[in-house]
Amino acid sequence: MIPKALVAASLKPFILSVLSRGPSYGYEIIQSVHQLTSGDVSWTTSTLYPVLHKLENEELLESFWEEMDKGPARKYYRLTARGIKRMEVEKQQWLSIHAALMLLWEPEPGLATS
Repeated sequence: MIPKALVAASLKPFILSVLSRGPSYGYEIIQSVHQLTSGDVSWTTSTLYPVLHKLENEELLESFWEEMDKGPARKYYRLTARGIKRMEVEKQQWLSIHAALMLLWEPEPGLATS
């Protein structure tokens, strides 16, 4: 499992990135991330919904209700234009961190690796 601090730091970019693929509802977002990470990242609704509401208050997301053929209506979330721009910023930040770590993790020439 991935440490809680790293999971917490990745909530916003994960949510924005999932929603960049199209509107989704809370449980679907949780399942998408769970599948994408082969179960390494797992959230509860009590973790997800406060972040969704915060992102909505920041006008990065907007929500809408959709009626279902079976069962109650679902609250969907989608990115706003501002959210799309923020997702690109988050993406560049994470790619920068990833690139730096990959350089650090490459074996240095002349050093033995075990």
